[in-house]
Amino acid sequence: MLKIQNFYDDRSGTLSYVLADTATAKAAILDAVLDYDPAGGRTSTHLADALIDHVRAQGLTVQWILETHAHADHLTAGAYLRDALGARLAIGEHICAVQETWKGIYGLGEDFVADGSQFDELFADGDRFHLGDVEFRAMHTPGHTPACLTYVAGGAAFVGDTLFMPDFGTARCDFPGGDAAELYRSIHRVLDLPPETMLHMCHDYMPGGRPLAWSCTVSDQRRANKHVRDGISEAEFVAMRTERDKELDVPALLLPAVQVNIRAGGLPPPDPNGTCYLRIPLDTI
Repeated sequence: MLKIQNFYDDRSGTLSYVLADTATAKAAILDAVLDYDPAGGRTSTHLADALIDHVRAQGLTVQWILETHAHADHLTAGAYLRDALGARLAIGEHICAVQETWKGIYGLGEDFVADGSQFDELFADGDRFHLGDVEFRAMHTPGHTPACLTYVAGGAAFVGDTLFMPDFGTARCDFPGGDAAELYRSIHRVLDLPPETMLHMCHDYMPGGRPLAWSCTVSDQRRANKHVRDGISEAEFVAMRTERDKELDVPALLLPAVQVNIRAGGLPPPDPNGTCYLRIPLDTI
């Protein structure tokens, strides 16, 4: 049996998850956040340490640190948690394409290798792995980014930024490598799961001031998602998504976050003075 506990970062609207197989006390941590203060250029591990405290209090052994994609709205704590807990850090195999694209945008040198080797495991579409006795399946769901994954386990799926709660809709597709038509097809792969499957979101922004929400069924999404409910065609979705994305601001942490996240949460190598520096390309995005 899979036990699911979420942790919410109200600054980025991110939901991180601790997933535990109750039979074996093996656990995975999904989409963890590294604290970052852009004004002071400071990182800290308050949120990640709360996850560590939780798994230790529950007597869990963490096997996996899982990423659904290279996030644009927060820095990942993946590398920190891997080192602290001795777990394997995984993401989709198409992270290599994301790394290659952003390597050019950031002007990274040859020391940065765009082969996914910063991670311990690169999952292909359909790959299966185990968390204790629970079998997971990786589903490639591109569109928001080329490397997005949905993790499916029994009656649950963890969809990353592919879907939001029905009253908020779907993810933007205007980042480098994004594609609205691909996102529509990816979403419909998710919506082809059994109708009672519980979909767990990576973000919630509480539209209209409603309480925090993080999960709903496939049936709920098909009936009520404001962007992709049943009856909305691919052409209609692409037109809506394209126009909507033109109106959206660039995420505040996009440029700081992605250069860390394509390194699996590792900071750029320090300069000779011992300080790490983030690169901010001007007039590019």
